[in-house]
Amino acid sequence: MTDHNKTGGARIKAEQLPLAFSHQSATGREDLLVAAPLDAAVSIVDEWPRWPSPVVILVGPQGSGKSHLATIWKNTSGAADIHPVLGKGAARLAENAPVLFEDADRQGFDDTELFHVINSVRENGKSLLMTTRQWPAAWPVTLPDLRSRLKAATVVEIGEPDEDLLAQVLMKLFADRQLYMDDKLVSYIVARMERSLNTAQTIVERLDRLGLSRGTRISRAMAAEVLTELGGQPDED
Repeated sequence: MTDHNKTGGARIKAEQLPLAFSHQSATGREDLLVAAPLDAAVSIVDEWPRWPSPVVILVGPQGSGKSHLATIWKNTSGAADIHPVLGKGAARLAENAPVLFEDADRQGFDDTELFHVINSVRENGKSLLMTTRQWPAAWPVTLPDLRSRLKAATVVEIGEPDEDLLAQVLMKLFADRQLYMDDKLVSYIVARMERSLNTAQTIVERLDRLGLSRGTRISRAMAAEVLTELGGQPDED
């Protein structure tokens, strides 16, 4: 079998991106790569506990790094995971420690319970971090007092990854697999892929499997094949 772009055990020095990839990736803040679309979100995590308000909400699409940043904050702050619904004791937890509520727009919550959590955080000098794909204004909140509390929260949006970040993501993911990729091939992929960190992970996984199954190096033709499968346009100039 050919070397499949292996580097003989030597790994490229790769900085960890702020999302929890599954292939031998670290999750520590010291390895965090900071890129423009993530600057504000990384800064707010780094600034804890000197937050501008006791409630911070991270907003961003799937795969944008919300969960990884939340994990970093949880490890730093000692926060407890909560789900503000009846019977879960979320407000009591918020009396004694920072609390984390992930995927608020998808998990759902009870208006009154979340209102109590926010009040508990404010009254006891604690912190609440929430992650969501949708801005709080789009949440189906019917309790006026909760809507008022959410308007007072600090909302930080994670922007769409730019081409530079996507290239770094690809290089990092390939390096995790001990694969060396030519810059030109990475640029070819970036120019034709969906601008999504999840898509970057999918591309690397498929190319790795394809190369291993065929016993050959990852090539531009293989990249074009994978991009076509994923709905990309590999034949564009």
